[in-house]
Amino acid sequence: MKNLAKSKVGVIVASNFRTSRVFSSHHIDFCCSGGISLEEACTRNNVDLDRVLEELEATFQTPDTMNYQELDLDKLIDTIVSMHHSYVWATVPALRAYLEKLCTVHGDRHPELHSVNDLFAKGSQALLDHMTKEEQILFPYIKAMVQAKAKEFPLSKPHFGDIENPIQMMEQEHEEEGFRFRQIAELTGGYECPPDGCQTYKVAYAMLKEFEEDLHKHIHLENNILFPEARKLFREFSFSNS
Repeated sequence: MKNLAKSKVGVIVASNFRTSRVFSSHHIDFCCSGGISLEEACTRNNVDLDRVLEELEATFQTPDTMNYQELDLDKLIDTIVSMHHSYVWATVPALRAYLEKLCTVHGDRHPELHSVNDLFAKGSQALLDHMTKEEQILFPYIKAMVQAKAKEFPLSKPHFGDIENPIQMMEQEHEEEGFRFRQIAELTGGYECPPDGCQTYKVAYAMLKEFEEDLHKHIHLENNILFPEARKLFREFSFSNS
């Protein structure tokens, strides 16, 4: 367990995705800040390390239903798109409408709603643009690498030069979205509906919380599993100067 305390948070979640629930319950960021040790994460968040270690040990006793690290990269991409990209595309319009309605009905009594609405509008649009770039540029190239290796045929150098270029851009955009949602969580008091909140208020806050939780899982799969393996695979290819 002492070794686990020194392990990176992102690595722990990558080894067993069910541990994400433990980190989420203690408000430990396992996606954008997954590169720090568990010990440091607990210190930063003023969380008892021994308690987290006990909860993680209990989680490890039950195997994960899906080992994402064992998926081929093309299958992992399909999983990300079907589970997380599809969720975002389907959820954003409804959540935007709810937040607009809340601003109209409750904005005078709860001015923080205007800031929440603005943050989500900007963040969700940025996320939709982000996913489009992944689906049209980065993901197809990663799949092409998988096929080229499997069938042993040469692969053309991508127009973006090195795969590090789009991956670094995606990671930076992940960081920006993570920061934006930390602001939303703070403004909403951890998505706690006020006593005078209507049913739409409750539903909107519940959806925001779910959206953030899904975003954490989404970013984790890319930052801690897909992107590192894509980097390794890219280095296996030799490209001519032509």
